[in-house]
Amino acid sequence: MTTSSHKSFSLLGLLLRLAIPCVILAAGVVGFQLLSAKIEQPPRQEPKKVLLRSRVEEMHSTDYPVVVHTHAVVQAHNQVTLTAQVSGTVAQISPSFEVGAYFSKGDVLVEIDPTDYETALAVAESELDAAKSNLKLARLVHERKLRLVESNAVSQGEVETASASKDQAEANVSLAEISVEAAKLNLRRTKIIAPFDGRVMTKQIGIGQLAGANTPLGEVFAVDYVEIRLPISGEQRAFLELPEFSEDAPLVVELRDGILQGSDTVWEGKIVRTEGVLDENSRDLFAIARVEDPFGRLAKKRPLRVGQPVIASITGKTLKDVVALPRGAVRQLDQIVLVNQEDQTLLPMKIDAVWSDAEKVIVPASVIPPGMWLATTPMAFTPKGAKIEIIPSADPSISIAESTSNENDTKATN
Repeated sequence: MTTSSHKSFSLLGLLLRLAIPCVILAAGVVGFQLLSAKIEQPPRQEPKKVLLRSRVEEMHSTDYPVVVHTHAVVQAHNQVTLTAQVSGTVAQISPSFEVGAYFSKGDVLVEIDPTDYETALAVAESELDAAKSNLKLARLVHERKLRLVESNAVSQGEVETASASKDQAEANVSLAEISVEAAKLNLRRTKIIAPFDGRVMTKQIGIGQLAGANTPLGEVFAVDYVEIRLPISGEQRAFLELPEFSEDAPLVVELRDGILQGSDTVWEGKIVRTEGVLDENSRDLFAIARVEDPFGRLAKKRPLRVGQPVIASITGKTLKDVVALPRGAVRQLDQIVLVNQEDQTLLPMKIDAVWSDAEKVIVPASVIPPGMWLATTPMAFTPKGAKIEIIPSADPSISIAESTSNENDTKATN
């Protein structure tokens, strides 16, 4: 290879070594320019404004009768345990002395074998006859001694002895008469008599069983009327005129079944008195309601049984010039949202209820500004002055929301 050819080859290799880095550098510059170029993006759309929506109701001033609701259990006004007053074997039991059976005042419910007590009465009567005979003899002796003492035939001491014998005989007669009355009483006590018109709750005795004095025979209760202890809170008492004295007028109360709350049966009672002390735990006052003929023996109605839970409704005072708000429209116990009828903007406000129950919250009509509707649909936020869209009511008889919606549609079209 010649010297000139060797030089040409060396120059070519040098150029190649220089060209490769230049190409890489140029490619990097071009790539950087391409990557750093701004990517064209479509223009952002403006977010769509979402209107708050709610149903509304009109509010009217009215007179609202307060109805107090409370729960209680029916109780017998007279419930007693029948006990034996004499001992002996149970000889007879009346069919009326079975659990659930009715009986009348004076019925013989249980009879204890009277044989021993009949014998005791016969003995007492015989002893009385003997005492009377002794008294008759003592009187004759005493009279004879008195006649003889006048002729000095007997001494004064004999007269005094005869007088003492007569007094002793009279005392023996009195004692024998008491024994006879006691024997008669024990004989009468072998028959357990119903003390009132009632019904048997429990029976604890059977025929042939030995009953001792004070042995419980069963429990009975009166059926002429029942009583219900109704707890009345301090807040509720402010709206009721409860009878405090016997001459006060009773307060009508309606009772419904506390178990079958869908039942349409209503028992009417009267609150006749209140207890003299407040409950030490709840500070409630118990009002005593009375229901006559609870078992429907006279009126042929559904029975109101002892031990049955009931829901009581008591009509109290009437609140004048108030607004009854639906319970569902009141948030956090004391907050409502009003809607201006002219421009459909929101006005949240706090209320101070004068009365509330499960369905209504009652406020004075004076606290509600004029020209307002009540928003009844729950909303996450309710800024004051925010525009609202009225939701049409499903009730065709209510045209407030419909007319407002039609006006909004007309404005949107124009």
